[in-house]
Amino acid sequence: MKYSEMQSLAIADLVKKRKELVGEIFNLKMKNSIGQVQNPLMIRNYRRDIARINTVISSKKVK
Repeated sequence: MKYSEMQSLAIADLVKKRKELVGEIFNLKMKNSIGQVQNPLMIRNYRRDIARINTVISSKKVK
């Protein structure tokens, strides 16, 4: 998800999306330890998405 798309969402939606991504990262890490993940770079992409979401949330709280 791009930063510009995240800016149009409400804070509650962003928090929900962040929670979903944290769960996905957990599942991917578990599958990666077993060797069932086909694309381990998805973990990195989800972490970056969470960082973007945190940035948008903090910038909206300041306003």
